[in-house]
Amino acid sequence: MGVDDKFEAAKDKVKGKVNEAVGKATDDRSREAKGHAQQAEGEIKDKVADAKAHLKDDANRVDDTEGGGRV
Repeated sequence: MGVDDKFEAAKDKVKGKVNEAVGKATDDRSREAKGHAQQAEGEIKDKVADAKAHLKDDANRVDDTEGGGRV
C-alpha cells in the first residue's frame, strides 16, 4: 500500500467534506453533490489501496513448510 495512494484518498475525502459543507451553507445542491461524489471517490481509492496492500502481502508471504515455496 503506497502512502501516496492513502494520502490521495484522504485528500479527496477532506475536499469532499468541505465542498459538502459549503454547499449546504450556501444552499448550492450541485456543490453539495460534488462533495458527496468526492468523498465516495476517496472511499474507493482507500479500499483499492488496501486491496493492493493485501495482495502484495499475500504475494510476498513465504511458506515455511517443507518445500519452502510461496503460499
